[in-house]
Amino acid sequence: MLQAGSVQLLCLTASSGVPLFSRGVSRQLPFSVIGSLNGVHMFGGGQGATLSCCETDSGGRVVWKVFQESVMLIAVSGEQGGAVDDLQLRRQLENTWNCMVLVLGQDELVTVRNVERLKRDLRSCYRLIDLFLEGAGDGMGDLTHCADCLLAPQPSPLQEALDAFTHAAQSEFGCLLVHGKVVVATEKWWRLAPQEVVLLSALVRTFSGSASCDHPVFLPQGSPTVPLRLLRFQLLPGADLCVLCGPAPSLQTAESELVARFWCPLVETLRGCLTLGGRCLPGSVALHGDVLGLLLINRESSRAVSTVRSGDMPPGRPRPARCRELLRLFYVFAATRYFGPEEVGALGERRRGDPLKEDFSLGFSHQPVQCYLVTEECKLFGLQTPQHQLYLLMPISVPTFALRSLATRTLSAITSSTGF
Repeated sequence: MLQAGSVQLLCLTASSGVPLFSRGVSRQLPFSVIGSLNGVHMFGGGQGATLSCCETDSGGRVVWKVFQESVMLIAVSGEQGGAVDDLQLRRQLENTWNCMVLVLGQDELVTVRNVERLKRDLRSCYRLIDLFLEGAGDGMGDLTHCADCLLAPQPSPLQEALDAFTHAAQSEFGCLLVHGKVVVATEKWWRLAPQEVVLLSALVRTFSGSASCDHPVFLPQGSPTVPLRLLRFQLLPGADLCVLCGPAPSLQTAESELVARFWCPLVETLRGCLTLGGRCLPGSVALHGDVLGLLLINRESSRAVSTVRSGDMPPGRPRPARCRELLRLFYVFAATRYFGPEEVGALGERRRGDPLKEDFSLGFSHQPVQCYLVTEECKLFGLQTPQHQLYLLMPISVPTFALRSLATRTLSAITSSTGF
């Protein structure tokens, strides 16, 4: 049975091993254990060896990573509740570092002048870090490092309004989020590193209170040392407009002079997007009744759409929350054994994530393009094409020989209807 486990995250200074914070499970590791985890890593470094991961006798896993020779992050998975793969732990470490850079900037983390002050400053990152530890809502971007998208039934008028609004706001970086997922974005926004798109979408989810805000951000890859302004406007509850810009315009000017002019005519279109909810697919996409959930990744654009069937489930079928958990676990299973996760470089180039790939796949003389898994709860099928990866969740009653046909038809139904 596929199960997810708990993760505890530790942050220390790389040079002296001073603990900066701990997040995750409520029961914190004893200081002696934290010191041992730091000490064994330092000992390996002194012997010319880099300790990156290990497995405990009781089934837990530990992953270390040092960022900019300044901060060491350690992810520890618990022995109870199931195993956590190295891919998940490495992604968590990368997400945490990117959260810290996004909020504080790289200079504050690389040049540590006062450890106690840094500890206080890092508290402003906790809410965002915790969001990633909890799975970043109902999206998959924290794991796939692809932007979670919602495919609107009428994207053209929204795209035109966004382009015009962004230009009027003296920017080239803008996006529209519905339920935390990207509906439309400007060309320059899509040129941001996929991890940055995921980060900014998650950051907006942490905003509360006023309908608009002006928040300084650092882009971990694009601008790690120079802050930009993130202007966020809540068009409707659940629909957020975001713009990255410089000193101008002011938040008040953009809110009073630009928002109503460009977006009031599209209120009904926005409400149509909101009604999609967690489905993330327009009504023109007809999914087979046996599809309990899916994750579709566009490998060329590093965008993804995921959905699980909601409503009343027949007896014996997993609930929606469990379906989403199974999809995440199957993605890790397939990515580390068959397909291999892809990394996106600073220039947008794709490269294989071989360090995260298990030895299991090294014996193959070819690149697998399909895989399936049968569990006590469900059946899962993975399909890879040059442009897409599809992960499909189906009930146990579906015949195994029908999985491939169902996956192929599902991929064709989505891509032909939406162009995704």
